[in-house]
Amino acid sequence: MSTAFDMNLFLAGVLTGSHTTRQRHLRQARAIQSAIAERWQRENPWSWQRKHLACFLNHHLNQHTESTCYYYLLTMQLLTHRLGKPWQFNR
Repeated sequence: MSTAFDMNLFLAGVLTGSHTTRQRHLRQARAIQSAIAERWQRENPWSWQRKHLACFLNHHLNQHTESTCYYYLLTMQLLTHRLGKPWQFNR
């Protein structure tokens, strides 16, 4: 039996800012995690590759406003920082 991956614990060390900002990042990180798990069956961010986040950015956010995409990019920067990867994403 496996337990669900705790995104709160994963991002706890890199989250800063107000309570609302931290909650937004956690909510968006869970949405990213859910989309990647649904498509590639990779629930753990340690198993993600750059292509998974790029696909989320290009396919799941294509109908969203620029401001929404910007906030998701900020969350992706936190995720990649926590993973220790040099990945950069553009919209």
